Amino acid sequence: MNRLVKSSLLAGAAVAAISTGAYAQDAAQNTDAATVEDIIVTARRTEESAQRTPLALTAFSGETLSRIGAQQVTDIQGAVPNLNLVQGRGSSNATNIYIRGVGQPDALQTFDPAVGVYVDDVYFSRIRGTQFDLLDLERVEVLRGPQGTLYGKNTIGGALKLVSRRPGQDFRARGSVAYGDYDQIDVQGAVSGPISDTLALGLSALHSERGGYVTDPATGAEYNDKNSNAVRAALAWDPASNLRIDLTADYSKDDAGLTVGQAQNTLTNLFGAPLIVLPTATPEYNFETRTTPGLPNETRLESWGTSLRAAWDLSDALTLKSITSYRELRTDDYIDFDATQLEIADALVAVDQDQVSQELQLTYTNDRLTAVGGLYYLKENVTSHQESYNDDLTSNLNLPPLFPGSYTFTRFIDDDLETTSKAAYANLSYQATEALRLSAGVRYTEEEKDYARSTNVTSTSPFLVSAYGFTPPTGKYDDTSIMLSADYQLSPDAMVYGRYSQGFKSGGFNGRANTPGESTEYQPETADTFEVGAKTQYWDNRLRLNLAAFFTKYEDFQARVTGLETDPVSGVPVGTLSVINAGSLDILGFEIEGVVVPVPGLTLDTQIGFLDADYKEFDDARFTNFSGSRAFQDPAFSPKWTLRFGGQYEYVLDGGSSVTVGGAAKFRSKMALAVDNTFTNTDTEIDGMYQDDYWLYDARVVWADASDRYTVGLYGQNLSDEVYKTDAQEFSSIGNIRTAYYGAPRTWMVKLTAKY
Repeated sequence: MNRLVKSSLLAGAAVAAISTGAYAQDAAQNTDAATVEDIIVTARRTEESAQRTPLALTAFSGETLSRIGAQQVTDIQGAVPNLNLVQGRGSSNATNIYIRGVGQPDALQTFDPAVGVYVDDVYFSRIRGTQFDLLDLERVEVLRGPQGTLYGKNTIGGALKLVSRRPGQDFRARGSVAYGDYDQIDVQGAVSGPISDTLALGLSALHSERGGYVTDPATGAEYNDKNSNAVRAALAWDPASNLRIDLTADYSKDDAGLTVGQAQNTLTNLFGAPLIVLPTATPEYNFETRTTPGLPNETRLESWGTSLRAAWDLSDALTLKSITSYRELRTDDYIDFDATQLEIADALVAVDQDQVSQELQLTYTNDRLTAVGGLYYLKENVTSHQESYNDDLTSNLNLPPLFPGSYTFTRFIDDDLETTSKAAYANLSYQATEALRLSAGVRYTEEEKDYARSTNVTSTSPFLVSAYGFTPPTGKYDDTSIMLSADYQLSPDAMVYGRYSQGFKSGGFNGRANTPGESTEYQPETADTFEVGAKTQYWDNRLRLNLAAFFTKYEDFQARVTGLETDPVSGVPVGTLSVINAGSLDILGFEIEGVVVPVPGLTLDTQIGFLDADYKEFDDARFTNFSGSRAFQDPAFSPKWTLRFGGQYEYVLDGGSSVTVGGAAKFRSKMALAVDNTFTNTDTEIDGMYQDDYWLYDARVVWADASDRYTVGLYGQNLSDEVYKTDAQEFSSIGNIRTAYYGAPRTWMVKLTAKY
């Protein structure tokens, strides 16, 4: 049964989905008018008000991000309903992004993301290199739900868009210096202005460092630190009134230590004999972790890219755009998967990635019709070299005919992935009446993946030595995604809409295979989402209330699952890491975003998300007690509730300067941190693979001079010093490894900003 037929059968069961609007604090307060302002976005590839955009959207202006002390993209965690956006596990340079229960947390280069990340409309095809520092941004947009028609593959969960500030004819400069806990130092600067009447230049740079908040109690080594540098240059050329050309180049380097977590249970060798016995109830993490002596304390990233964007107004109604980009990424990450002093599963993951993309887009606009169509091409090459150090995994074994003893065990993996993606798309919006607008879109994508992999295992035991290669036929995938929507303007301040959208995530090959049997291809996954929406403003624009509810049918989702196989020669159990199209989920929920300015100077806001994600199918033959099904398990990173309540008050002092006091309380209910979150063939939850309900509290006090040119702010994060997990590794088939990663403890920062 094809997707369109299945979608029509599901329509009767669709739950309403109401779009959210711009982030409350981003709807910046105007103290004279005491109103909530709007923000212009390009979520549908054309400029329009966020309050008139008929999809689930949250936007942040660059000024708002600076005002609330946001330093990295992960700092918006909690400010968007049903969004999980945290640093990726075991890596200082990757992000784990889930929107409405749909995501992909594994940073391995063969796994595609489920939430598309775009910088100035350029797609970043890996989740490595997306732990962005926020530098000279105009805005950030978070689009929730499948964006398959306008943004293409791997936006099955949504899209995260960063839009840089364009240099203009007015001189502009901004600089900031921050110092904080753990010897944090953050220095940023940006300057832009005219070179001629038609040409403007912008330059920006940052240095950000922080000591590690995790230490090794035996050596004093620090982990989970930060050391980043970035520069960006932008040229904006307007050679004619109908032609705009933008050339940008950026470079970033990250040279941090290991990102480590805490082992959650007893660790074993290949035959299950205990190597380290941990308490049944894991004690609260004290931010101390032992690591393997001799393992380099390094996670390094180097990334650079350039893009050329051109927009040519062929007429008053017709515009042709071109977006050309080239990017490179290099990483060398050392990872201590078991998070102990033993060498059970330590690794080097070195990735070399480059991509070139070209998009051509034609936009037509008149009084009643807006049409966007385009062609897209992406060519990506990813090579990687991995070394897995496992000496303690093979300690004290009895391998016939050998005597009991310990053996060295190192696995070397080299792979090469080439991806070619092509797409064509069209999107139409028609103003049928003064109040009613109808929209439709379609995108066709073809993709090919060529993959080659070689694995070699060296050991002092002949029974642990092996080598094999995997060169499957070219993976070929195609998809047609559609979007249908209708919105109705009830009044100048209220809009309702209904929307149906599709998305897909490409298939691929298992890059975590330990045996030839695991070296398999998996197929694409798809999502069909039904929404209706309302975006409203009341009380002379002093109150904004946007609501959302949605139903998603998520099919053929790609799951990495663990298991065991017995080597036929040695009888040694070999851990397996398979990727399968496990089954389907039904996901429904609602979202509320509100902001009110009850009196001049006071702003109150809230973001509320509810999510109910359930497996409908999850086949696993090992679960014989449940008829070969794991559908009773909890989907990962899908908390039922995400809540945020915030507020700020601006006190105007004599002379015109001001002091703003603000704060927020953020709640996240219990959630699973891994797909494998019960013991095999049982429904007993693995406590270490869950995070219970928790609250976080942030506050800030910011002084601004009368011109708002100079500001000094004091910011505090996690004021209650909550200990909470953000991610986890589940490699129980290899040494019984289950490792959890934690958010930062209580921190403070003082920041000085000057702008001209």
